[in-house]
Amino acid sequence: MAAVRAHVFVTGYVQGVFYRHTMAGRARSSGLTGWVRNLPDGRVEAVIEGEEEPVRALVDWCRQGPPHATVERIDVSWGSNSGDFSVFRAL
Repeated sequence: MAAVRAHVFVTGYVQGVFYRHTMAGRARSSGLTGWVRNLPDGRVEAVIEGEEEPVRALVDWCRQGPPHATVERIDVSWGSNSGDFSVFRAL
């Protein structure tokens, strides 16, 4: 299976609800690399790299997020794995 990269923006009530922490844990347990961070406008941004199936599974999880999040929409752009990351970090 091919290695891919997903650049994700999550809009909604997604800050202050452990979105980044939960996402980082899921990414690490799936062997994915990249990062996730809060944006000043209230969105969450993430870059996820790894094998296609677990990356797609994490992107699907982003559509709901952790229990106290309310996701209104996600925007995803797909690309090739850059290999720039060795771990997944919550910034």
